[in-house]
Amino acid sequence: MKVVEKPEVVRHVLAAAPRVVLISPVRNEERLLPGLIRSLSAQTVPPAQWIIVDDGSTDGTLELARAAAHEHAWIRVVVRKDRGARKLGGGVVEAFNEGLATVELAYDFVGKLDADLTFGPRYLETLLAQFSADPKLGAASGKVFRPEGDTLVEEFMIDEMVAGQFKVWRESCFRAIGGLVPEVMWDGIDFHMSRQAGFRTRSLPDEALRILHHRLMGSSDRSIWRGRIRWGKGQWFMGSHPLYILASAVFRMSEKPYLIGGALIFVGYVQAWWKGERRLDKPEFRRELRAWQMARLRQLLFRGKVR
Repeated sequence: MKVVEKPEVVRHVLAAAPRVVLISPVRNEERLLPGLIRSLSAQTVPPAQWIIVDDGSTDGTLELARAAAHEHAWIRVVVRKDRGARKLGGGVVEAFNEGLATVELAYDFVGKLDADLTFGPRYLETLLAQFSADPKLGAASGKVFRPEGDTLVEEFMIDEMVAGQFKVWRESCFRAIGGLVPEVMWDGIDFHMSRQAGFRTRSLPDEALRILHHRLMGSSDRSIWRGRIRWGKGQWFMGSHPLYILASAVFRMSEKPYLIGGALIFVGYVQAWWKGERRLDKPEFRRELRAWQMARLRQLLFRGKVR
């Protein structure tokens, strides 16, 4: 979509664009939130609404969010009571849902994005073009890269999966899956539910869709070690096959934190199994998930790319 300089034409193009609602659950993101605000403010096709849900911040996050909302009419701030600590997984989904409940306009797409991201000005324009070209595309994102010095390190995910850091759903897909499950592995569950509902999902290797992630994945709550154990427990909850998790853990040993990170994923899974922790109460979902995982193992195990 080309946005031209004449104001009257710009207004017409934006009015005709699909309506996108974005929601960002945030807590103590004073350092990183300004970058996200700049990225969204620079979009050639801006969101119809961006809801920043402050989940009990104790730093300057709320003040930054309110200042952005004062400057841009399409930004709204929702304030939640401080629960005393960051709560990932279920807490993020609870905050997301609280923000979604405040949306009064009809929307075509809904997205969740983290505060520790930046991206280029044509991100939403390019993503919406992908949705327009494929009516069965239910959820999509770009690829995620982590800046390290003067280089960018790609955070591996297969093309069929969608980045949980910035995920946009077609409204019909989001409705078909019944929203998000308030657990750590919500961004894996929704991907498989979307696929099982007949939608395609993609993370697209387009430079205009490059997402810069300014924090090591899984490190936002106390430590990366805790994050990797939580990842394994989430895989247990989702219903993943143990052979798939073993292969995934071995592969993830090649990523930071080297060796121990992958091992802790498997440890978290085994701990949850040993303690008999609860699982997603959807037996049919679990059966189909495991069938998909074993098919992936057959295709990818010897290529070293199992998520």
